[in-house]
Amino acid sequence: MEAIKTSFVNVAKRSPGVLYEPVQKNEKQRIAVLVMHSDEDYLLWPTGPELAKRGYTVLNANVMSKEGIIFSQIEKTRSVKAAVEYLRSLPQVEKIVLMGHSGGGTLMSAYQAVAENGPQVFRGPEKIFPYPDSEELPPADGLMLLDSNWGNAVMQLLSLDPAVEDENSGMLINEELNLFNPANGFDEKGSVYSDAFIRKFQKAQSLRNIYILEYALSRLMKIEAGGGNYTDDEPLIIPGSAQVFLNNKLYAQDTRLMAHTQKPYLLLHPDGSRTEEIIRSLRGPENPVSLTPSFWEGARFLSVKTYLNSYAVRTSDDYGFDEDHIWGVEWESTYNCPPGNVAHIKSPLLVMGMTAGWEFLASETIYNMAASEDKTIAFVEGATHKFTPAKHLEKFPGQFGDTMKTLHDFVDEWLSAGRF
Repeated sequence: MEAIKTSFVNVAKRSPGVLYEPVQKNEKQRIAVLVMHSDEDYLLWPTGPELAKRGYTVLNANVMSKEGIIFSQIEKTRSVKAAVEYLRSLPQVEKIVLMGHSGGGTLMSAYQAVAENGPQVFRGPEKIFPYPDSEELPPADGLMLLDSNWGNAVMQLLSLDPAVEDENSGMLINEELNLFNPANGFDEKGSVYSDAFIRKFQKAQSLRNIYILEYALSRLMKIEAGGGNYTDDEPLIIPGSAQVFLNNKLYAQDTRLMAHTQKPYLLLHPDGSRTEEIIRSLRGPENPVSLTPSFWEGARFLSVKTYLNSYAVRTSDDYGFDEDHIWGVEWESTYNCPPGNVAHIKSPLLVMGMTAGWEFLASETIYNMAASEDKTIAFVEGATHKFTPAKHLEKFPGQFGDTMKTLHDFVDEWLSAGRF
């Protein structure tokens, strides 16, 4: 491991960054990795120092914000553009690889799809909200999605409470759809819902999603026709839909759902060995308390346009998910779902999932839909969503080893394999 130096940089106005570099010059530093999330502060995300220690130039940057307000999807992609241009200006940098973790997968895959194909890639009739910017984006040379989820739009869908009976309140709940009702199979130590309840819940979840989408589109038409409550946009509050881990529903409580991949893939073990096998989730039951009644924790505060351009997705009547996949999501209806975005990306792609995380199964969906001929998928045994070992799940101390090292050693191997 090499010694590193860090520098604070202004990537763009209201878009700070931290540049991580090896102290000693080496061949690998010509490859720069850009680390960004769609909403969160990622200046100290460990991929920066971890890859710099391995010889790479790494920029951790934040999207544009002001006084805690995150800007729209367009400002976010412009933040990525500014960061890419900054890295291109560095004399040692020859290649740039984007890295998206969690919701960062949405931003980075959307950016690269536009950069490779032009803005028209997201302007088809299937799009809920056509990509509104005509600015050309400089493409990166590769993309890494490390425990990316299914996208900001689908993660909100998976957090949507179908038991809500009034779109103006989180207090009126249909007990027949309440997943926290023991009569429906809830148990904080591990819920077991009947197939009938699961299908009923998922159908109602899709119907509520469709209702909210249609309402938002109707309000957009009013706004654009000059008949809205404001000239430019309107507030939109959605009870029981906050897109946060503690609000994920059904599969978080019943761990039989989203439990394993459909096909065998590479699994990285803590002792350095590797196997090809069906990848199984290690997580236990989570989220035992409903946040729907809470305004601050359970509701989503958006504007109509922000919802439509950043969090809306179409679902079909047969939407649902089981132990190994999700269906009925129209991935191409938005640019906020990595599975739909990677279908337009031809550059090399690395997809990795963490087996102790709650979003690991998205990696298989993304990999299967990726258009790149050079695509790689692997999973890290015992790693949490934040790349650390899941010590609370270990059967003995140190069972999962140093997952941070296991992950970034594999990333290093992929980056240095000659494709760049």
